[in-house]
Amino acid sequence: MYTGRLNFLAFIIPLFLVLMLCEYWYSLKKQKRYYTFDESISNLNVGIVERMCDMFSVSLFYFFFAWVYQNFAIFHIEANLWTWIILFLFTDFLWYWYHRYSHEINLLWAAHVVHHQSEDYNFTVAARITIFQAVFRSLFWAFIPLLGFPPFMMTTILLVHGVYPFFSHTQTVGNLGIFEKILVTPSHHRVHHSSNEIYLDKNYGDILIIWDKMFGTFIAEQRAEPCVYGLTKPIHRYTFLWQHFHYLFEIGLSFKRAVGFKNKMRTIFGRPDDIQPEIREELEQKIFAGTKTRVHGKNLSRYIFFQSISTMGLLFFFLLYGNYQNSVQLLVGGLFILCSVICVGGLLEHEKWVFPLEMLRLFLVLLFITITFFSFPALLVLFTIAMMQLIFYRPVKYHYERILHLSKH
Repeated sequence: MYTGRLNFLAFIIPLFLVLMLCEYWYSLKKQKRYYTFDESISNLNVGIVERMCDMFSVSLFYFFFAWVYQNFAIFHIEANLWTWIILFLFTDFLWYWYHRYSHEINLLWAAHVVHHQSEDYNFTVAARITIFQAVFRSLFWAFIPLLGFPPFMMTTILLVHGVYPFFSHTQTVGNLGIFEKILVTPSHHRVHHSSNEIYLDKNYGDILIIWDKMFGTFIAEQRAEPCVYGLTKPIHRYTFLWQHFHYLFEIGLSFKRAVGFKNKMRTIFGRPDDIQPEIREELEQKIFAGTKTRVHGKNLSRYIFFQSISTMGLLFFFLLYGNYQNSVQLLVGGLFILCSVICVGGLLEHEKWVFPLEMLRLFLVLLFITITFFSFPALLVLFTIAMMQLIFYRPVKYHYERILHLSKH
């Protein structure tokens, strides 16, 4: 619905992109391999969908927190210096336990695992967040209005919690001296993202490291133990849907095979250690035919890069001008962005099923134009191009795959 307001928070996207480019330039200058093409594209595309989902979910979350505050608040806390400080500490405390349980309970890990899949460690990894994490996190945030903090205070503090972690996802910053004792620094968070046995299940804090020190989950980065990033059992695919849902499939298969009610419940609410690591490879062999392909020709690499950047630009447009769009326009735009991201994941794997998705993307573009400039000529053009898609499907598909060199080895 039109409200006549620009959403200036959208400018966080180009700001973060500039910081990523600076980090990438620095890594080239220092001859460090902090960025790889496939990982960076995959990380950014996960973040694109999360930001897109925010367009639809932020108001729902705010309504939920306001409803809790208005109906169940134990106290009604007024904003002043001391209550802001208490709220900051309380929120950071809740984050610690949300984050820790996300590593210790399978159902929560299924939502959080996406953030840890990247084997790179740079600013793009900070974008690797899913809407499922936001849903689980909101259950912990509900304690804030329940205690009596008004929603406007809550959303302000949560914005800080959303921005700060971006800067801890980097290898370019070393030891920060006295700040290492108080804050979650890049060094502390590098440990958290590492799959080294010595570093597992450590450093859960978001802004303050004091909670890890209080609850016995702190370890400093060791010079003798360089960080190795990613999962202890890496996934072998870049397809967007598999990255998001593979662990739910693993839980489902483990649940099916478990004997007895107690063991079945353990697959859902137990620790990730309770899921056999061989199940992931077994599922990948069943679901994905052929061996994975990682070598891209120039045409394909350029197309993947262009599609990712253009999708990000479109996301920026919808976030900035979202208040000027109606619900149908936002829905069609959101579907286009989702299809684009899934398409890029398929292109990274050289999958041939991406072409039908490309046709759907084209149809969604035409549908958006028709909705925006609703008229008989627009409907006629939409119908004509849709028919041409069907008539010339095979020859266009052939040239598409030939130009991009899509072949499964």
